[in-house]
Amino acid sequence: MSIQLISIAALVAVFLVSTVLNVHMGALAFVATFVIGVGLADMSQKEVLAGFPAGLFVILVGVTFLFAIAKANGAIDWVVDSAVALVRGRVWALPWIMFLIAAGLAGIGAVPPAAVAIVAPTAMRLAQRYQISPLLMGLMVANGVSAGEFSPIGLFGIIVNDVAVDNGVESSPILLFLSCFLVNTVLCLALYTVINQRARSSSRSDDHGVGGPSTSTPHPDGIGLQVVDAEVALAVRPPMTRSIAATLTGLVAMVGIVMVTDLDIGFVAMTLAVVLSIVSPGAAKEALPKIAWPSVFLIVGIVTYVNLLQELGTVIYVSDGVSHLNSPLLIALLICVIGAVVSAFASTTGILGALVPLAVPFLLSGDVSSVAMIIALSLASSIVDSSPFSTSGALIVANTAEEDRDRVLSQLLRWGLAMIVAAPVMAWALFVLPGW
Repeated sequence: MSIQLISIAALVAVFLVSTVLNVHMGALAFVATFVIGVGLADMSQKEVLAGFPAGLFVILVGVTFLFAIAKANGAIDWVVDSAVALVRGRVWALPWIMFLIAAGLAGIGAVPPAAVAIVAPTAMRLAQRYQISPLLMGLMVANGVSAGEFSPIGLFGIIVNDVAVDNGVESSPILLFLSCFLVNTVLCLALYTVINQRARSSSRSDDHGVGGPSTSTPHPDGIGLQVVDAEVALAVRPPMTRSIAATLTGLVAMVGIVMVTDLDIGFVAMTLAVVLSIVSPGAAKEALPKIAWPSVFLIVGIVTYVNLLQELGTVIYVSDGVSHLNSPLLIALLICVIGAVVSAFASTTGILGALVPLAVPFLLSGDVSSVAMIIALSLASSIVDSSPFSTSGALIVANTAEEDRDRVLSQLLRWGLAMIVAAPVMAWALFVLPGW
């Protein structure tokens, strides 16, 4: 068996073992890099370690450290509570507020699972309190993160755009972000409409029942007719403190600096985190262990292994094998399907870090638009994140009220399975098939 086939088999094994045995994927990727690079390909340890993405490591640590401080000193809670207070009791707006907060956090650099972990507890408590469908609220949070995470300074946006630039593939960071945001927004609008229409239909059925019209309790699977127009008292905006003000100023400064200069977001975020550590030493001490080390470990491990694949010629090998299908559109659809299936049961970060480089020769061939293909693959791999087998879906289930948890788990499972089929086909049909 050739070294290229062995390296592909090892990549598949990394995903399978990680999913089935719950072994950390980043650790598996590092071990696979060492065993194949040093043990089978006769490379030196220095050559193998040359594939370690030092720049990406700095970005991940810097950004997640900054957000850990923002969570520890109450800045994130202040933003969430303030946004909820702004709706002035309009319950219909709460799912959209959660969507926008999730998208905003992911869009300015929060690791996607961290963004869900920040927003989901508040969102699901509000869903229980005001009888909003927990399925709707959970999907608004998950899809909100998917809408924002491909921004030019979002984690997934950085990964995808950096891989494209490093391999000479044409990309459009702004178009990627806008496309993902728009598709997820439309998807949430459709969900909002369908779920609430079903709730209204159920309410009308109940109104004709033996007990007479229902005037106080909304249907558990939707916002309901009575609550949509209700004015209820929500929590008042919490007080602003010096540390919260400094943190919010720092986050705004980070976005502005990165947008108008060429400074590395990792070093900018790290610098701001150090400044905030001086302002709030207690929060910094609490935040340091809460840096998203598992996500950092996973990403750098996968990227290091993918760089080994490139050194071994595996990427070209895969491209040559796929090219025999003689149908660029079919190849594009197959790549999207693989991204959706693996991402639903494993790591979206890992699959994006692996599939985009493997698709580079196909993207460079010019048979399909590389920009459109990158957008389609990104959407296919991220929309399925609400599956209960993924981190985002699991966090939503974990934060659902106990009496609703089994029902939401079943609903998210059905939704996730449906999206495994629908998401890649939809993304492919919208962006690749028309030949933009």
